[in-house]
Amino acid sequence: QLKLVESGGGSVQTGGSLRLSCEAFNSPVRNLCMGWFRQAPGKEREGVARIEIGGVVEVYADFAEGRFTISQDNDNAKTMAYLQMNSVIPEDSAMYYCVASTRPCAGTQTTSAEYVGQGTQVTVSS
Repeated sequence: QLKLVESGGGSVQTGGSLRLSCEAFNSPVRNLCMGWFRQAPGKEREGVARIEIGGVVEVYADFAEGRFTISQDNDNAKTMAYLQMNSVIPEDSAMYYCVASTRPCAGTQTTSAEYVGQGTQVTVSS
């Protein structure tokens, strides 16, 4: 069974940076699609970004373009994704969930991925 282990997150002031990490264990496929969605209280979940491990596909939500960068590391038998969040604003405050999907990364929806991590809180203060 695929398992996702997340780290990172926390509190930061407006304009600051944070990095989220996520490692996938026991992936059933070689080119796993990994990413994050976020959900703030009272709001629907929204996709942030996703990346094809071992591939070239990267997809960003409009609000993430230019501020967030998703990257991967699949060397040394690890399957990891990172989300570098720069120039954060209070509207970025939410629970961020690492997700993984065995479906092709280009066409899948981050918010409907089959595997979801435990989530990590990001709080941006003004």
